[in-house]
Amino acid sequence: MTGAHRGAAGPGIVTGAVEHAVELGERLAGAWGSWNPSMTPDAARVAFVSDRRGTPELWIQDVVPGGESPPARRIPLSDDPVLSVSWSADGNWLACAVATGGGVRSQVWVVRPDGSDARRIAGSESLHAELGPWTRSGHRVVVTFPPGSPGDSTRALLADPATGDLYPLAQGDLITVLDLSVEERLVILRDGRRGHQFCVVVDRVADQSASLLPHTQTGATDVAILRPAPHGSPTPLIAYLVTEEGRPRRQLVSVPLGPGGARGPVATLAEREDAELEGLDADDAGDLLLLVWNVAGRSELELFDTVGGTRTPVPALPGYVATHPVLSRDGRSVVLSIEGPERPRELWHLDTESLSWTRISEVPELPDAVLVQPTLETFTGHDGLPLTGWLYRPPANDSDDGAPAVHGAAMLHLHGGPEAQERPTFSAQHQAVVAAGITVFAPNVRGSSGFGREFVHADDIEKRYDAFADVVSAAEHLVATGVADPNRIAVTGRSYGGYLTFATLAFSPGVFASGVAVCGMSDLHGFYRETEPWIASAAFSKYGHPQRDRKLLRDLSPLRAAGRIEVPLLVAHGDLDTNVPVGESRRMVRALTKLGRPVEYLEQPGEGHEYRRVESRASLVTAMVRFLDRTLGRRPGSIQ
Repeated sequence: MTGAHRGAAGPGIVTGAVEHAVELGERLAGAWGSWNPSMTPDAARVAFVSDRRGTPELWIQDVVPGGESPPARRIPLSDDPVLSVSWSADGNWLACAVATGGGVRSQVWVVRPDGSDARRIAGSESLHAELGPWTRSGHRVVVTFPPGSPGDSTRALLADPATGDLYPLAQGDLITVLDLSVEERLVILRDGRRGHQFCVVVDRVADQSASLLPHTQTGATDVAILRPAPHGSPTPLIAYLVTEEGRPRRQLVSVPLGPGGARGPVATLAEREDAELEGLDADDAGDLLLLVWNVAGRSELELFDTVGGTRTPVPALPGYVATHPVLSRDGRSVVLSIEGPERPRELWHLDTESLSWTRISEVPELPDAVLVQPTLETFTGHDGLPLTGWLYRPPANDSDDGAPAVHGAAMLHLHGGPEAQERPTFSAQHQAVVAAGITVFAPNVRGSSGFGREFVHADDIEKRYDAFADVVSAAEHLVATGVADPNRIAVTGRSYGGYLTFATLAFSPGVFASGVAVCGMSDLHGFYRETEPWIASAAFSKYGHPQRDRKLLRDLSPLRAAGRIEVPLLVAHGDLDTNVPVGESRRMVRALTKLGRPVEYLEQPGEGHEYRRVESRASLVTAMVRFLDRTLGRRPGSIQ
């Protein structure tokens, strides 16, 4: 660790608690998981990603519903971290996205299920390539090349896994291929910038395209699946979409499709006032759909019968949050990742007839320690906007009568995105900080996903100041409810949350005692200059345009107000990060060091925007716990 640091703010929180918290954090950082499953056509085997050997790799195992599945087998591929895997429809190939050098750019690799014929088919150290869906025959897979410089187009191609040959498929601004029809005539594309994404269907034979839904000013369509229409329908195909276009929340919508991409009437099939639809898959016949709902951060599953129009809730989800849902081709099996505050990501199998669950992945040995279950808290922003957050209370903070103790140290943690969402998932960081005797509050400030279309756009461009105010409101909530000493609250966050940390300390001095900013932006003009071109182009709708909104971007950049940051600050960044480039942290650290302010800097070698290696995550948790212990000790004048 380098950089300057002035004297600690006070003594440690609790004698002995810090060393216990550090040890716990290091062990939990190594608590590996399994995620991103993909099944064979007969649902007998599953491929997935797991970091059980310290970095994400490709694994395969047999599936034994209702029984004990055998151990998984690792498939050697690349020395770089594996991001995702997809099994071809014919069962002959696996396609994987791999992080180039561990950084932000990715490559596409293919490999046989027995580990043979592994090869890179798209991407390089300098060329970013993204993995798309397989064709229904399984003979080719979609790869996409985002623009390499401003003004360039995105190119989508079909890749032959056996030869590596690439065939043009589509071209557009910021397109993503969501699905193809069986004969590969129709292609559904998503295009547009963040929060303004729309879908079109392209008829490759007729060379025609049409919008699937009326395009609105704001909104996004995240998922689209093409399936045969139910018997008796006037069109042969139906597109099932997860969309919020023209709707208050993400819903399930159907659009009948005929020759040339001709559309039938749009129908809303499933919607909820208390939840957003975030996951969707379908069997091959289109008779059964799997729906995954986000209910204030927790997951709920439903099975949707498209023939009868009935919805069947899946009871007793074995965890808080479900991701990467996969429905088998015959509709009899579901495999997905499930996690919670006390358990890292595991693979579970659901029998869609009996609705019985079976855990199919191996699980790590966890420390013999009490891990905290958070509670969902509600509070209001400065303008009355309802907000929520997950509160993790140290067990030692509870008094004998069961009422929470008052006025302790607290850490406010801000997620990235900003369109991401704080959810009750497995967090080594949160659990280690709580074990040190520090309450953790993780709010969803405006701009977060999961709460409807208006909420996710409530921080766009000139509305960014309201998001800054939400951070202060979250701290005020902790004080007003007696959870935290107003002199002993730290603000922390990663990515956009790191930016909010810089911004809050610079623009609202005196609120927080210290801060931890992980891979956060400090100068929005510098971010636009140095980030990847496709990331910059997509961000105009969220942060503002570097030319049209030049003054606003300068005013929103905390680097210009670095002189107002006087409290201790820990800054961390991966040296390979080209999403939020590492220069964003280095510039802030240089400015604060020159001013003689208490700043520490932890740069993680070989890491990009996400810390994928166990040792990097463990060192960050250790640094955070020790830093917060030093800076949140009791201060003169604080409530004893």
